[in-house]
Amino acid sequence: MQKPLEGLRIIDLTHMLSGPYGAMILADLGADTVKVEPPKDGEHTRRLLASDPNHSIDGMGAYFFTLNRNKRSVTLDLKCQQDLNRFYRLVGVADIVISNFSPGVTKKLGIDYASLSDINPKIITCTVTGFGENGPAYQRPAFDQIAQALGGGMSITGDSPEQAMRAGIPIGDLGGGMFAVMGVLAAVNARYTTGRGQHVDISMLDCQISMLNYMATMHSMSGEIPQPLGNSHFVHVPYNTFKTKTDLIVLALVGDKFWPALVDIIDDPALRAPRFKEGPARLAEKQLIEARITAVLADQDADYWLRRLEQANIPCARVNNMAQAMRDPQVLARNMIVDIAHPIEGGAKAPGNPIKLSDTNGDSYSPPPLLGAHNQEVFREWLGDE
Repeated sequence: MQKPLEGLRIIDLTHMLSGPYGAMILADLGADTVKVEPPKDGEHTRRLLASDPNHSIDGMGAYFFTLNRNKRSVTLDLKCQQDLNRFYRLVGVADIVISNFSPGVTKKLGIDYASLSDINPKIITCTVTGFGENGPAYQRPAFDQIAQALGGGMSITGDSPEQAMRAGIPIGDLGGGMFAVMGVLAAVNARYTTGRGQHVDISMLDCQISMLNYMATMHSMSGEIPQPLGNSHFVHVPYNTFKTKTDLIVLALVGDKFWPALVDIIDDPALRAPRFKEGPARLAEKQLIEARITAVLADQDADYWLRRLEQANIPCARVNNMAQAMRDPQVLARNMIVDIAHPIEGGAKAPGNPIKLSDTNGDSYSPPPLLGAHNQEVFREWLGDE
């Protein structure tokens, strides 16, 4: 089945996580994605976890294995003029060049948008950096947790202001990759109108600020600085994690309509007080309500409560660990856990492509490439070299 981005050619110069994740999504969607790597050791993540027997396959660690499926690898030394010239020839027939070097590196190497657009006016370049390409702090080094800290998200995560907590997944890096995909596709669409390429400048910090969304607006309206609430909510009650005999579960009652059904299940006379039918009253006595619910839920296991809650259509969930999440029937039904082969032998399961299209939804996953495995193939297909 056809994939939606078939026909687009991407040169992937990315490393570590933010850039490779964005390029992976584009590759999953069908773009012919060629990873250009240094000839000797390849991209840095080839070595991450490579010697860890629990998290590698035949010397390929989980980072590289996950992020580089559906890509082909060629080796070029961009500091060597001969290889740089071949890179320029690839740019001449490519659509997109994506990188996440430190600010200034692309210009130093002669592969920035100004240089590449002279070769191919239709080329789209995208850089993912910590702080973007302008502003007083743009040259500072940045990694995932730096973006999370500066972006404000850490200050509202966890249980107390004294113990700021980063998100469990690297949302600083992953956010940069996701917004890179949006920016690249926007530039591709704009090219149909203008006939020209352009540069896409993605800042990980910008992405974190964007994802503050309504909470930033609330602060600007009130002047109040939000505080961490753990897993609870500043409006809705009950909206939190609760202990059962076995697993933690979540109750997320938004609005008032679910409350009567929950009260019937919990069957605690104190919660039947008429005042609790309204959200503001529940918020005012949040601690009492959560304590009464916790006392009841502790008497049975998670499966018992989830079965009853789901039958009553009350928003609830088990707090899945990694194994539970990866075998959730809904996740499996959506083809979100897929088999990725190693290029030589073996393989592993990994998250699939979350973008589902009604027509061009041809999910398939080629193995992550060995270093330089596609030199002859790509140079022949793209450049006509023998």
